[in-house]
Amino acid sequence: MSEPEGVPGASGEHGVSEERQVPRAGGGDGRDFLVVEDLHAGYGAVRVLHGVSLRVGEGEICAILGPNGAGKTTLLRALCGMVRGHGSVRLAGTPLSGRAPDAVARRGVAHVPEGRGTFVPLTVEENLRLGAYARRDRAGIQADLDRVYGHFPVLKERVKQAAGSLSGGEQQMLAIGRALMSRPRLLLLDEPSLGLAPMVTRELFGIVRSINQEERTTVVVVEQNAHLALDIAAQAHVLESGRIVLSGSADEIKADEQVAQSYLGYRI
Repeated sequence: MSEPEGVPGASGEHGVSEERQVPRAGGGDGRDFLVVEDLHAGYGAVRVLHGVSLRVGEGEICAILGPNGAGKTTLLRALCGMVRGHGSVRLAGTPLSGRAPDAVARRGVAHVPEGRGTFVPLTVEENLRLGAYARRDRAGIQADLDRVYGHFPVLKERVKQAAGSLSGGEQQMLAIGRALMSRPRLLLLDEPSLGLAPMVTRELFGIVRSINQEERTTVVVVEQNAHLALDIAAQAHVLESGRIVLSGSADEIKADEQVAQSYLGYRI
């Protein structure tokens, strides 16, 4: 996000000012896969997250919405071990709290940060192979390269090009493809549409939905484009000032009057 986190989000007139819960969405197989309970996290003395709790079912797409500075990026960083916090994070029953990022990654969590983080001097294929750096199964790695090229055919066309020569949309596809090379069970996407043209964004979100449906990869996506995020998500949470203020199915979140006015640009 472009603004520093920890800045209170807009609430009241332009936001969702009180915590409200609506029934949890479906879309996965019904089992809680990611369970976050009373998570507090921040940077030094600055506390950003204040008791965040949420559950995501296996195979679901979950959208995290909210204004700049609400703590959305910090939440993803805390889930993947980049930011230390207090509270409980469990993936398929396995505690992740307090683990280093590499240990969290070995448990099946892949994080695609805002800004993509591709290695621009390296080729497309070299970037993708970095996603499998901890693996030794050559045949499996090649099969996964082919799988990534199936999701992103343009990357196969650019396989020997330097990542820095790709368009913004292609670099975002490369970043997601590199994450897929680790065979994640949980994929964390931070602002995947940032800086992309609307047509490219729609294509990218369609591919994310296909990955979820075809591979049953659980996805948590932080996104400013609430329309697109809610179109592919089974459930969503609205985060303001480091707290979850509204949770429910994507359809229920869309139907919420304050959410519609604050994030979707229309009145109900």
